[in-house]
Amino acid sequence: MPLMRSWVASANSAETAFPLNNLPYGVFAIGDEAPRCGVALGDRIVDVAGMEAAGLLKPGGDAKVLNVPYWNDFMALGQAVWASFRSELTALLAEGSAKQAEVEPFLVAMADATLYLPFKVAEYTDFYAGRNHAFNVGTMFRGPENALPPNWLHIPIGYNGRASSVVVSGTDVRRPWGQLKSPDKDMPAFMPSRRFDIELEMGAIVGQRSEGPVTVQEADDMIFGYVLLNDWSARDIQAWEYQPLGPFQAKATANTISPWIITKAALEPFRTSTPAREKELLPYLAEPGPMLYDIPLSVSIQPEGANEAYVLSRTNYKEMYYSAAQQLAHHTTAGSPMNVGDLLGSGTISGPTKPERGSLLELSWGGKEPIELPDGSTRTFIEDGDTLTLSGAAEGDGYRIGFGDCVGKLLPALEDPYARNK
Repeated sequence: MPLMRSWVASANSAETAFPLNNLPYGVFAIGDEAPRCGVALGDRIVDVAGMEAAGLLKPGGDAKVLNVPYWNDFMALGQAVWASFRSELTALLAEGSAKQAEVEPFLVAMADATLYLPFKVAEYTDFYAGRNHAFNVGTMFRGPENALPPNWLHIPIGYNGRASSVVVSGTDVRRPWGQLKSPDKDMPAFMPSRRFDIELEMGAIVGQRSEGPVTVQEADDMIFGYVLLNDWSARDIQAWEYQPLGPFQAKATANTISPWIITKAALEPFRTSTPAREKELLPYLAEPGPMLYDIPLSVSIQPEGANEAYVLSRTNYKEMYYSAAQQLAHHTTAGSPMNVGDLLGSGTISGPTKPERGSLLELSWGGKEPIELPDGSTRTFIEDGDTLTLSGAAEGDGYRIGFGDCVGKLLPALEDPYARNK
């Protein structure tokens, strides 16, 4: 599909993340105004809430669904409304539109806007479902005796996180306290995490409710769109608690997402199949067609005081062992309903080679191989003051489908949080 041209000039640049082909959904406010739904186009935000109030858009019929700080009410209207709204909005913003003069007053400068979480997170689930390459969680944390068995990725492994931990890009993250245990100690100590990390992930947003198990195709139909997701991880806390219990506090600090929901419709030209498998999956996880997307991704780090950011990793979403649709289908097998606004983290996105690893844990091989930065400093894990940025954009014919950056800065740990009790 070639670039779709708009009467908004900035949307026609080959460099913009938000051409007319994209039209991602977010929540914004200008100054002291109330946050409301908007759509990114070039360097502008289309105030679709204002257009709805003016009668130019009526996705909910007589009901207003866009003058709210989330897209959940719109998502609940279903696929037919998703498609008709996108088609109508595309026509209004396309080059030669007869409604240009009516729509122009509803464009605001993105540079003047504050962006918010684009949806209300109902429940957050994160998966361990990266490609089956050399990285092995058990080996990394505890050594070969606790390594995961060969071909363990015959099933999507996940855990339920806290919806309240999900924050929008640009939100600072504070180094957490927790229980840490050194191999030479008999008991753990309560102290700030010393091995704090990120995970490059994609987040899939559930746009339709389910009752009982669904097929992979039905799961794909339920997905409204995607965001970049940084699953901040305290590796030393995780190493102590994950066997035999699994991650809990190690994953509870924050989960940063990019501010724009990229719809499945925008990503349709970039569909691709999951990588070849060593063993066939059970039939209920079989894909009816390509369910992944070809989206180049990167991780960069900017130490405090540095003039620029340095790229740590480049990889691609197509490296995932499972698609979001397969993860969602598996999530429903026990009968648990999925709700509008549920968020599924893909798990760390890593390719088969070292430069494609999506976390510092993998890049530094558990801290054993320090990462050298261009400024002469090294990292095994994140240091206070570091800013981490996840970026991604699918590359089309003369256009890009960008996500907007997913950014977070690590602040120092609090002073002893229980000092008041001493």
